[in-house]
Amino acid sequence: MKYCYLTLVSSLILFSCSQNRPKKEKETINPYYDQAFDFREKKIPDSAFRYFNKAKELFSQQNDSLGIAKCLVNMTMISIDRGDYFGGQEFSLEALHYFNVNEKKQFTYLESNLHELALASFYLKNYDQAIKYYSLSLKYAPDSASTLATKNNIANAYKNKKEYAKSFKIFQQVLQQKIISPEIYAMTLTNLASAKWEQNEKYDAVPELLEALRIRKRENDSWGLNSSYSHLADYYLKSHPDSALFYATQMYHIAQKIKSPDNQIEALQKLIKLSPPKETKHFFNVYEKLNDSVQTARSAAKNQFALIRYDTEKSKADNLVLQKDNEGKRYQIIILIFGIVLLIVAGTLWYKKRKQRLELEAQNTIRDNKLKTSQKVHDVVANGLYRIMSKLDNQETLKDNPIVNEIEELYEQSRDLSYEKPKSKNQAFNEKIADTLKSFASESTRVILVGNSPPLWEMVSEQAKDEVEHILQELMVNMDKHSKASDVVIKFEQAQQKINIYYTDNGIGISGKVQPNNGLTNTGTRIATIGGTITFDTNIEKGLKIKISFPVS
Repeated sequence: MKYCYLTLVSSLILFSCSQNRPKKEKETINPYYDQAFDFREKKIPDSAFRYFNKAKELFSQQNDSLGIAKCLVNMTMISIDRGDYFGGQEFSLEALHYFNVNEKKQFTYLESNLHELALASFYLKNYDQAIKYYSLSLKYAPDSASTLATKNNIANAYKNKKEYAKSFKIFQQVLQQKIISPEIYAMTLTNLASAKWEQNEKYDAVPELLEALRIRKRENDSWGLNSSYSHLADYYLKSHPDSALFYATQMYHIAQKIKSPDNQIEALQKLIKLSPPKETKHFFNVYEKLNDSVQTARSAAKNQFALIRYDTEKSKADNLVLQKDNEGKRYQIIILIFGIVLLIVAGTLWYKKRKQRLELEAQNTIRDNKLKTSQKVHDVVANGLYRIMSKLDNQETLKDNPIVNEIEELYEQSRDLSYEKPKSKNQAFNEKIADTLKSFASESTRVILVGNSPPLWEMVSEQAKDEVEHILQELMVNMDKHSKASDVVIKFEQAQQKINIYYTDNGIGISGKVQPNNGLTNTGTRIATIGGTITFDTNIEKGLKIKISFPVS
């Protein structure tokens, strides 16, 4: 029990470091470090040690000195906890090289490291060295609680050196503090009473020991209760064996509760001495089994930690050899890569030139086809319209008829196709589309437009506008020829990045499947060129519903 509070204080400090470490600590990304903490919190020390070692190597590659130091501190703690005190000292001393003693944000980690180094020295009974490192850690203590706990450890080291005067002085200084937690007060009171009794066996330590026990019961301090029961059992060992047996039994129960194998072993040693013969054999068997288990586990841990370190160093050496072997191949690889890049660049240039040539040829072919088509339109349609105009002009009754003017306008448009005359953009598109659609209205047919506002067409490309205009015109022509509709409603809307146009009439509709003709085929082709769709709903009893949808850009 004489070391349990040293371990507890160290664990509290390191727990504080790991759980409340600054957020800036994760500036360098290191997944091994996070995995190591996960294993430590799950109480899997072997895996935690392995991943802290991996994290240390990664931090080394990232030139993160603080990250390396933190990994070493945690490896120190795990080693000491598993009984590898020399290994813990080695890691702790190595960590000191990576800390910046002038960087305030590192003080918490630096204190933890010095505390662990002192703890390992204490376990190895090198009390002078323990006092040295405990005293150094005070410089970096983050709060008064850490300072008082460390001073307790220094006083305990002096007590073990039999330098009682120095020990008493420090214990009394701690007890005289105005601000002190109940746990530290009880710990200091217990240690002071124990030290006085060790110096003078006639000293009555019971009042102080029992007062500390009462405080620990009140605070529900399990580790503190373990300490009190141990000291009381030792105090009553010779004078009142029955009382000593009672407190040894209490210590054993609380040691089982806090799952501390070392304190269970210590309590069993007391019970073997104090119990009746019948029970002594039972306690001895339990002690022997537990002690063998602990020693075996710690030996295995020491070997495993040594193996992990050996594997790491071997891996480093192998990597150096591999790097040296690869050095000779590096220039060959560079030349090979250069050659491949050169081929890729040459191939890319050839491909681009070939693609440009093919695109130019395709554009020329399209232009030629358009020219032939426009010439046919001129020869067939324009000339035909001209003949009709001539006949109408010869009839006096039709000379001033508006229809003649419209036919003349169509004639001019068909002639312009052959010269690819650009279309005028002076008229707003919503007005233009409205004029086109409204031109199909008559005394027997109403045409109603909904949502055809200027903002709707602002982001639509000229090509899409042109195709939509022809599609709607073709639908209206079909309606005028075949549907016998009295009402036609065309609704425009924008939904996210698409424009939807809903055409509805109350005509005779289309029976069965839509039969493609030149007009309908053209609408499907046109809408496809702008990435849109056209859907005919023929499942209604009367009329026709069509949905046109295309992307805004």
